[in-house]
Amino acid sequence: MTLVEIFTDGACRGNPGPGGWGALLRSGGNEREVWGGEVDTTNNRMELTAAIEALRALRHSCEVKLTTDSVYVRDGITKWLANWERNGWRTAAKKPVKNKELWQALSAEVARHDVKWFWVKGHSGHPENERADQLANRAIDELELDHASNRS
Repeated sequence: MTLVEIFTDGACRGNPGPGGWGALLRSGGNEREVWGGEVDTTNNRMELTAAIEALRALRHSCEVKLTTDSVYVRDGITKWLANWERNGWRTAAKKPVKNKELWQALSAEVARHDVKWFWVKGHSGHPENERADQLANRAIDELELDHASNRS
C-alpha cells in the first residue's frame, strides 16, 4: 500500500466569512498541492474540507499520515465521531452535531484508507503546515479577486 503524507489547513477572514482550505500531498519524491474556498463559511468548515478534499484526491486506497493543526478535526475524527453516529448525530449535550454533512463526508473518505492522524501547532514554523496555510489563504485571495472582478 502506498504511503502518502498529507498536511492540511483551513483559514477564514471573519468567522463566518470568506474561507479557504489547502493541502499538501507527498508520496515518494512527488508532491501535489490542492486548494479551494467558499464565499461564506467558518474556519472549522474549512479545516474539515481540507482533510476531505485531500483524501478525495487519492485515486487508490493508501496508507495516510495526515497532519492537521486543528484539534477540532483530529479529536472529532478520532474521539467523537463514533459516539455522534451512535447517538443519531447528537452531541453528549443532546444538541445536533455542527457540520454533520462534512463529518459524514470525512468519515466516508477515511474509510477508503488507512489513516493515522497527527496534530501540529499552527503558525509555529512547521514547513508543511505553513505551506498548507499559504494555500488556504491563496484560495481566499482568489475568491476575493473573482468577487472584485465580478463587481466591475
